[in-house]
Amino acid sequence: MTTTTVAGAQPKKFNPVQFAMDYLVLVAIVLLVIITVIVEPKFLTSENFTNLMRQFGPLSLVALGMTFVILGGFIDLSVAGTISLIGIVTVSLIDPLGQVGALMAGLTLGALVGCLNGSLLVGVGANIQAKALFITYGMSAVINAITLLYIGGYTLNMRDLHTPYTVFTAIGSGTVGIVSISFIIFLACLLVLSVFQSKTFLGRSVSYTGGNMVAAELSGLPTKRIMVMIYTICGFMAGLAAIVLVSRATVAATMIGEGFETNAILAVVVGGTSLQGGRGSVLRTVLGVMLVILMSNCMNLLGVSPYMQVVLRGAILVTAIWLDHRRHNRG
Repeated sequence: MTTTTVAGAQPKKFNPVQFAMDYLVLVAIVLLVIITVIVEPKFLTSENFTNLMRQFGPLSLVALGMTFVILGGFIDLSVAGTISLIGIVTVSLIDPLGQVGALMAGLTLGALVGCLNGSLLVGVGANIQAKALFITYGMSAVINAITLLYIGGYTLNMRDLHTPYTVFTAIGSGTVGIVSISFIIFLACLLVLSVFQSKTFLGRSVSYTGGNMVAAELSGLPTKRIMVMIYTICGFMAGLAAIVLVSRATVAATMIGEGFETNAILAVVVGGTSLQGGRGSVLRTVLGVMLVILMSNCMNLLGVSPYMQVVLRGAILVTAIWLDHRRHNRG
């Protein structure tokens, strides 16, 4: 029995350089782990592993919500203010409403803030990312002001509450084996949002809208409703992140959400979601979050200055935007 081969057909050779470029985030994670393990063996301890999972909670939840906004061709700088507001409101409502009531109120308020952002953008005709950037930045200032008016600049401590806060304690520090409950919450959200993005009409429509809003409108897609939806998702996820964050810290302060907007954008862009909109996924964002958290954890273990950590995060964000621009031009 003889075999025939197609003329000119040759097996595709493995190109390590191309592989590294295609999976740059994964390569960076592996190198970061290897270097840290060699220099600081404490990285492999179970205590550090549990700590990493707890850190994964708040940032990953914000980043999952931000993914939909950026995928739709927009951006949201109000999440930091939203986190601070929801954290304070939730803690302040534990005594009058109970734990479950406070949780529901916090999540609902987060979704409402996101819905307000989306509705405002639709109302003023902000159909490009630059307009969304300035409007949500302004909304962040408004939300911070409301937070200060609501709490008067004080810090709320759960230890001062009259009502038990066992549910929040479980969310913040509880574990199932070595897996933290906050990490389980993240996995549940990842599953739901991944299915929503890939298996539903509205989920897929987010990418179409971000890729070309004019074409999406001409195709009959409800682009205005999609805008409101993605900001509502982002607000809800920011609210959930706030609950996880205050549950871990057991305090709520006016600046507790500071920095989350930039770290979330960093994780989303580094993960491979295009700032131009239209390309990306929540699964890619997980890799970006993993890199950001591992980088912070490793630098803390190695004793790197907090100021240098800010410099490195900024450099990584600039590099990720540059690479995204190159990919967009090639595409």
